[in-house]
Amino acid sequence: MKSNIPVLLQNDTWLEPFADVILNRIDAADKKENELTGGKPLYEFATGHLYFGLHKTDDGWVIREWLPNATFIFLIGNFNDWQEKQPYEFIRLENGVWELKLPHDALHHNDLYALSVHWAIDFAKRIPAWATRVVQDSVTHIFNAQVWTPENPYQWRNTGFQRNNEPPLIYEAHIGMAGEEEKVHTYNEFREKMLPRIKTNGYNTIQLMAIPEHPYYGSFGYHVSSFFAPSSRFGTSDELKQLIDAAHEMGIAVIMDLVHSHAVKNEIEGLGKYDGTRFQFFYDGGRGEHPAWDSYCFNYGKNEVLHFLLSNIKYWLEEFRFDGFRFDGITSMLYFDHGLGKAFTRYDDYFDGNVDGEAVSYLRLANKLIKQINPMALSIAEDMSGMPGLAVSVEDGGLGFDFRMAMGVPDFWIKLIKEKSDNEWNVGEIFYQLTSKRLDEKVVSYAESHDQALVGDKTIIFRLIDKEMYYSMRKDQPNLIVDRGIALHKMIRLATAGAAGGAYLNFMGNEFGHPEWIDFPRVGNGWSYKHCRRIWSIAENPELKFHWLYDFDREMIRMIKENKLLTIPSVDFVFENKPDNVLAFHRGLFLFVFNFNPTQSFTDYGIPLGKGKYKVVLTTDSGNFGGHDRIDTDISYYTLPGSDLTGQQYLKLYLPARTALVLKKVDIQKVK
Repeated sequence: MKSNIPVLLQNDTWLEPFADVILNRIDAADKKENELTGGKPLYEFATGHLYFGLHKTDDGWVIREWLPNATFIFLIGNFNDWQEKQPYEFIRLENGVWELKLPHDALHHNDLYALSVHWAIDFAKRIPAWATRVVQDSVTHIFNAQVWTPENPYQWRNTGFQRNNEPPLIYEAHIGMAGEEEKVHTYNEFREKMLPRIKTNGYNTIQLMAIPEHPYYGSFGYHVSSFFAPSSRFGTSDELKQLIDAAHEMGIAVIMDLVHSHAVKNEIEGLGKYDGTRFQFFYDGGRGEHPAWDSYCFNYGKNEVLHFLLSNIKYWLEEFRFDGFRFDGITSMLYFDHGLGKAFTRYDDYFDGNVDGEAVSYLRLANKLIKQINPMALSIAEDMSGMPGLAVSVEDGGLGFDFRMAMGVPDFWIKLIKEKSDNEWNVGEIFYQLTSKRLDEKVVSYAESHDQALVGDKTIIFRLIDKEMYYSMRKDQPNLIVDRGIALHKMIRLATAGAAGGAYLNFMGNEFGHPEWIDFPRVGNGWSYKHCRRIWSIAENPELKFHWLYDFDREMIRMIKENKLLTIPSVDFVFENKPDNVLAFHRGLFLFVFNFNPTQSFTDYGIPLGKGKYKVVLTTDSGNFGGHDRIDTDISYYTLPGSDLTGQQYLKLYLPARTALVLKKVDIQKVK
């Protein structure tokens, strides 16, 4: 019966040849869930963090870890001179679980500790896999776990916060490089200085990178070592909670990058050979290593690993009250070849023997768990393959993500800027790339990614202006190269946001055309923080042109937010003229018109529309944003009949070169 056919298949007839594969995936995930839970909710299964790790109880301390290959284990730390002594030896329980119970006076707040793990042929120091706080010595650079039981733990103030259904306007940020000083910035500094900026600029969601502990700062947080420990280089877990609490008080949701696609190979401070074997958490052999990332890949078929990862999801959502996740590296998880060098041009690519069914099951279970914990939590997939059903609910037969990243859009803009002269820009291709998505899935659209800000690549503004941004960014310094760059920077962002497929994202600093690349401290730059920060003073300096871009972004986000633009699902093509480089599209009552022509302005340019009256609500040509105020925003614009006999109406507009404007259709009867 059709009622038993998943909505995913009902909505896309092209998926019919793969119906058996899709149904088998659903069945496999359901069987795995039942195997894990025995029919109970996933919510009750994903509680490993409450059992494993170090806990203070009424009777004293208890610590448990899963190390099936170990022969004996000692707890070592500054409390026993880092020596294997009694009474710090673990006892072995069932299924590879080890346990140690200690009296209250055996451990104290701020004590450092680790495990001394022995197996048949060797032994080594290990940071507990379930540790919730890990610190690095500033002199020796050695990592250790730390007892964290402050006398006055953080008390939440905004206990009732719940993100609403408002489309996410995401501000992607990195705590450590969020400030202007040449150093690692903190949770407290972000709370005090960045949250007010983000609130003023209109974003309703913050996406935090690099939260779980990672040994190498320059990994951008994607080589995770301790999955349950917020990075201590930014402060304490209480300070992270205070940050999230303050964001909630402002009505801002906070999501985090979740890296369950791989793990750092480090052994002492990571999960590499945790119990002396390579295959405890990860697939054995080549399947367990990512050739491009030099990292280990989780074994999604092992129940203990699923318990670890699913508990990790619940931990961040409940202990820190994050409002969801952006899952990193989904493409790597979904395919045995990690999607490397693959174009994904056929439906067969998503349903052949290259797809990792165990990873598919895990992602379905992960998203099901998220909704059980918090039905309003966000789940976003970073996937470049375009697998159908990825951002379709579990109930409808999909993998359960709310959104997928529109990863092709930033690549498209960079390719266009690099390879085409301005008069070769194809406005039809621009519209296609900005709106190309599956009708049943929502995407997070963005003009440029954080990767393009790293050394070795260039941001949009850098590609448009290059070295001139160092010499000609005062408002009293005329420069045609800078003028072009600023004009296109605004148009690119407006086109991307205006056509966004459900959500919009900006990486911090890109909104005002940050002039410096990101270069984390490393041997090659003398461990310098000079390029690992954001220079807010130039954005806030009214004498500099960066200020124009900063103000434009704020006004653009305000326009989108106040008019609930992204709640309108359909982005409708209106008009293109490739020789003129003019593009127009509708979104509900809003008309977006772009003149990408580098030299030619047009007077009384006719946009074919139905009968109506329009008011300008935003224009990139405003003097407030570095334009020339050539668009009259005070008057109303009426469609007029053309000169032929078709009855076609045209909206006649003045379109200066390299400008864009947004008009709202208004009721002729109500607006005088």
